[in-house]
Amino acid sequence: MEKSEKKQNYTRALTTSALMVALSMILSNIKLFDMPQGGAVTLFSMLPIILLGWMLGTRWGVMGGLVLGLINLMFDAYVIHPAQLILDYFLAFAVLGLSGLVRNKKHGLALGVIVGVLGRYICSFLSGWIFFGEYAPENFSAFTWSLWYNLTYIGTEGALTLILVCIPVVKNLFLRLRTSLES
Repeated sequence: MEKSEKKQNYTRALTTSALMVALSMILSNIKLFDMPQGGAVTLFSMLPIILLGWMLGTRWGVMGGLVLGLINLMFDAYVIHPAQLILDYFLAFAVLGLSGLVRNKKHGLALGVIVGVLGRYICSFLSGWIFFGEYAPENFSAFTWSLWYNLTYIGTEGALTLILVCIPVVKNLFLRLRTSLES
């Protein structure tokens, strides 16, 4: 590969990453349902970073997720401990880019949604259990409360995202987009 071709591919990947992070931020502001103690079901705000990992690979997806987490930290932060900051803002968004790990598998996009959303759920669950357990209702342990609380919004948005990417027209659109980025 020539030097100018590598530079062009890098520029295309960088531009795509910036657009996906921006799209994710825009979609995160379209809330379908707000949770009482933080979190929301948004209009597919996890999808752009999942797509980034699936289209360009894990490295680009994770880096895009880290940038998204940093931007979220700047605009909508609630930090009580440095480890919670890392879990809720950096890792929770970075793991969405792990969709790149299954990008070349059969049904890779659907699997990527599952991998990314599951990763984000685990980070949010751990943060809720460790740092926000005191907000659990009387009859719940912090562990159980965090499991269910985070499942209600992350699981809902994840399920909607999975349904969306399994619609043939949508899936084909994303496949064409990925092919155009690879050429």
